[in-house]
Amino acid sequence: MKKSDRYLKIVEWSDEDQVYIGSCPELFIGGCHGNDEAKVYKELCKIVDDVINDYEKDGDPLPEPKKQTNYSGKFVMRVGPELHKVLACRAQIANESLNEYCVNILREESATYDSAPAKKKQPARRGVAKALPRHKTKISKSPNP
Repeated sequence: MKKSDRYLKIVEWSDEDQVYIGSCPELFIGGCHGNDEAKVYKELCKIVDDVINDYEKDGDPLPEPKKQTNYSGKFVMRVGPELHKVLACRAQIANESLNEYCVNILREESATYDSAPAKKKQPARRGVAKALPRHKTKISKSPNP
């Protein structure tokens, strides 16, 4: 196994830039970009190898790679009492548990989460949609080297 194999390499589509962006947040800030996902990944791997070589040439210790995480499928989220109430009411209207409803919302909002289509919700009763506006949360990603 090469040293570079221990570091997470991410290639993702940027709607804002209309290109694939490659990064390795454990080693450096920034990265590479291009129109071909495979080419961006190949270029990213070369950059990671070059950065590792620079660390070694300079005699600097490599940053510790983050440990591989086995995800349990569970996490705790604090949403505040008002949003909790809204979500619980919407789940009840959709005839779903609160957990099932939130999973479906997350699945719908996440383009890369799952290729399987999310379960369709039952239509809301008349007048309830105005009373319970749908809350959207934007997820921002920031590198943590």
